[in-house]
Amino acid sequence: MAQAKRKKKFFKVEIPIISKETDLQAFEIEELKGKHIKYDLTRLQRGKSIILQAKIEVQDNTATAVPKKLTILPYFMKRLVRKGTNYVEDSFSTESKDFQIKIKPFLVTRRKVSRAVRKALRNKAKEELINEIKTKTANEVFEEILKNNLQKKLSLVLKKIYPLSSCEIRRIKVEKELENAPTKEIEPTKVKEKKPVKKEVTKTQKEKPAQEIKEEAGRQ
Repeated sequence: MAQAKRKKKFFKVEIPIISKETDLQAFEIEELKGKHIKYDLTRLQRGKSIILQAKIEVQDNTATAVPKKLTILPYFMKRLVRKGTNYVEDSFSTESKDFQIKIKPFLVTRRKVSRAVRKALRNKAKEELINEIKTKTANEVFEEILKNNLQKKLSLVLKKIYPLSSCEIRRIKVEKELENAPTKEIEPTKVKEKKPVKKEVTKTQKEKPAQEIKEEAGRQ
């Protein structure tokens, strides 16, 4: 008898960070695990052209898209820079509570400024972002960027150096998961357990010469 062909089904994938759902085709929901999707957030961000890349995780027969990368499209960045202004950009990696993240801030000044001012803006932006990100999880950082809260905080701090016409996070990407703290403490505990054994060996070695000395004194 001929075997019936399997048909793909549509499975709902939740995207909690934007409170949306999307449908993906697969034979079984487990096949979606580990796949990456792209989602255009231009309408949700009121014209700001942002692409969200997320990785699908499946648990308890539920598929969830976890954000891994946010990118502002180049044509939108060009619109921010006008004649008579300067832009400042940077790229560095830092650590959140659970992941190592690569982030690229993009700043636009209101007027042309000197190289010293641009350097001061770049260094201060890096310092503030590192301090802010290390207190949050990667998911919280993505939420702060989409709500524009992180950019507003950064703009207010940099305003003391020089006022900005635009403060954006051009790209943010999750690079790798950090190792858990408990695993790093396993090695020191093993070394401590071996110390009493070493002390017992040294005692026996010290007793042997003492006995030999007594025997020699008795012979004399």
